[in-house]
Amino acid sequence: MLAIRAVEKAYDTPQGPLPVLRGVDLDVAAGESLSLMGESGSGKSTLLHLVAGLDSADAGTIALDGTEITALDDAGRARLRRHRIGLVFQQFNLIPSLTVDANLAFQARIAGRHDPAWQAELAERLGLSDMLSRYPEQLSGGQQQRVAIGRTFAVRPDLILADEPTGNLDEESGDAVMRLALDLVARTGCSFLMVTHSARLADMLDRQARLVQGRLA
Repeated sequence: MLAIRAVEKAYDTPQGPLPVLRGVDLDVAAGESLSLMGESGSGKSTLLHLVAGLDSADAGTIALDGTEITALDDAGRARLRRHRIGLVFQQFNLIPSLTVDANLAFQARIAGRHDPAWQAELAERLGLSDMLSRYPEQLSGGQQQRVAIGRTFAVRPDLILADEPTGNLDEESGDAVMRLALDLVARTGCSFLMVTHSARLADMLDRQARLVQGRLA
């Protein structure tokens, strides 16, 4: 589903280019969950942003099921994020003025994929069915992250990218949220790539990879 080949990325600094990724090769199969680990500054989030099309690689290719992300313009990458790539971040990024129900539907409506039956199933699986009329400020952190995950899965993307998705949660809430997310990965058959510092959470996924100074160890 995801094929990363010889990807390089450097950032300009007053001292000259700072290499962050140094020829990364990585595959994620359809339906597979993979954790990406490494020390701070190893390039984990940078690689995730390149896959999402939020930044451009200096060299190499990234392809999603045959579509070369690295060859798309800004508009093409935005369409890919709207329809085929879901993003879950440490910050919940819910819309404060919308109810849980409306937040769940938000991205699917933008993508033209709103399915009330699927949304109802998501709400049930995520334990949100009795909270649909609430607003984000009325929810706990774990509940808000469950809404954010449901919003992402509502589009039925091919690939979900998660950057420290439980970083703002305590261990118990984080583990519960991760189990729910992986249940939905199994239910939908999408691929799941997660950046994490937690070996405990990484072990919950199918496979682990580690970046060390911009290279896969």
